[in-house]
Amino acid sequence: MKLQHPKYRIKVIAILVALVAFVFACRKAVPLSDSEQNEWYSGGMQTVFISGSGAYGQPFPTLSKEKQELHELGDVGFGAIFNSDPKQRNYGLGPIFNHVSCASCHIGDGRGKAPETGEALGSLLLRISVPGTDPHGGPKPVPFYGGQLQQRSIFGAAAEADVTVSYTEKSYQFPDGESYALRTPVYTLSNYYTTGPGNMMVSARMAAPVFGLGLLEAINEMDILALQDINDQDGDGISGKANRVWDIEKNEMNLGRFGWKAGQPSLIQQSAAAYNQDMGITNRLFPEESSLGQTQGNLASSIQELSDSTLYAVAYYVKSLAVPGRRRANEPLIQQGKILFNQTGCNSCHVPSFRTAANMAFPELSNQLIYPYTDLLVHDMGNGLADNRPEFLANGTEWRTPPLWGIGLSKIVNGHNNFLHDGRARSLTEAIMWHGGEAEKAKSGFENLNTQERKALIAFLESL
Repeated sequence: MKLQHPKYRIKVIAILVALVAFVFACRKAVPLSDSEQNEWYSGGMQTVFISGSGAYGQPFPTLSKEKQELHELGDVGFGAIFNSDPKQRNYGLGPIFNHVSCASCHIGDGRGKAPETGEALGSLLLRISVPGTDPHGGPKPVPFYGGQLQQRSIFGAAAEADVTVSYTEKSYQFPDGESYALRTPVYTLSNYYTTGPGNMMVSARMAAPVFGLGLLEAINEMDILALQDINDQDGDGISGKANRVWDIEKNEMNLGRFGWKAGQPSLIQQSAAAYNQDMGITNRLFPEESSLGQTQGNLASSIQELSDSTLYAVAYYVKSLAVPGRRRANEPLIQQGKILFNQTGCNSCHVPSFRTAANMAFPELSNQLIYPYTDLLVHDMGNGLADNRPEFLANGTEWRTPPLWGIGLSKIVNGHNNFLHDGRARSLTEAIMWHGGEAEKAKSGFENLNTQERKALIAFLESL
């Protein structure tokens, strides 16, 4: 798909945004009925019971016609393929980049696939930094490279480096004799466009699903902060904390909700940052090219390459993506798995439910009982998963608890079961067995279940 940017289309988008805000600002929140306040409805009223390849890409079922049109415009923007030809539509790619569109990484609005040995990076990228912090307490950019490695470039420019991936694998056994294996990725960087610093920290990040994010953004901050236990005062071994990150629009520190280390405070900033870093597309929040300061900086555009209307439409699209509903939740095996999920302590971090805050301007997000299975806090996950790269308050062993809703449809939608921040896990069982740190007790609980019990817990996860 290609996104057109004639002046009349930009005006139409802007008018729609204004119209939606005006018409719905005074609407009251619609409460859920009794039948909707149960776990079958993972996203409250914004749940869709679709289990095919399009399960992650459905709009909120309660959108008005006007909001549906805005969602569809954002869908076009999300799939738009950018290029480096000033005479073509969607100009602005590069001069260095990771991919050419949002949808290229978030395939089917879902998760990316980890590259196999020798494969080029597709929907996985490398965040980079050097010791220290930037003026706002975030990661300190690498001189001449910035905060993200771009392994691709337009004609006439040089990619920052080549990246190859290999894996080391080790076999293990559960106490009852069932075997499994864990693989550890090894990233090799070569052919730097200029000399790279010896103290560069590297963190691999796989594209995460984008459905349901509007509901996560709608959770009251105080409800998230109430789950913190930084000093583990209750002695349960869980000491999650909120990440505080720089909010560009508000010019202040705010709660981080999005990204593998909760490094972004809002969907608009998350979207703008992805355009800028992943595709080299400048915008209002990130007006400078990612190649700024490099010898090839003269190839960078001096104009804002993404219109505000397109940015807001794409952010709205992500905000209004529905959540797939539960499947087979009443089956005995899955009900047993739910009990075991709680008994092993998985629910200490993967908190089942929240109720979103009242939202008069966007009633579809308001007062929804949702089941994302996350606390949106960062936790120490042990040395096995450590990237040793801090991001604001999250240190080198801490990661945000990823939501589990919809995880059982990953194979259907995305064609694989790669999990964790770098996709190293090839199954839910492997993902659990990588847990450490604060999750060590829960992992041990899973490890010491018998084969049938582990099967039940996995079946429960696959029903989400």
